[in-house]
Amino acid sequence: MSKTFDRYASIAFLLIGLLVVIESQRIPDSAYGSSVGPKIFPMWLGVILLLLSLRLLYETFRYKSETASAEKLQYKKFIIILVSAILYAFFLEKIGYIISTFIFLLIAFQTMERGRLLPSVIIAAVFSFGVYYFFAEFLGGSLPGFPGL
Repeated sequence: MSKTFDRYASIAFLLIGLLVVIESQRIPDSAYGSSVGPKIFPMWLGVILLLLSLRLLYETFRYKSETASAEKLQYKKFIIILVSAILYAFFLEKIGYIISTFIFLLIAFQTMERGRLLPSVIIAAVFSFGVYYFFAEFLGGSLPGFPGL
């Protein structure tokens, strides 16, 4: 990446992390008086985001000078994955978690690395079914499985 992009991204993530930490403090504590309440997880995620963005900001000052052969930004891949993520969110309820996640992962894998279709299909299928089984069956959560079910 470029030094300028990384610097702006680190500042943006720093502000987002700070916002997450501040807003997580507004979540009410548990009714049972436990020290581990519902605000702990988002607060620590915000702290981790703050620390990682500070690290990235620090690293931007240690970069060597930018060369003319900097890596070209891949806008086409970004747009494909962005559109597929939006469509994933739109179709999640309609076609279910397993099918929509499988299709999204397959598109993302093939966008990032063309070819190697069989490993992409296997990884997308195992991840889709595995996460669905773990969350819905093991943890007792609720995800839209298949259409019509």
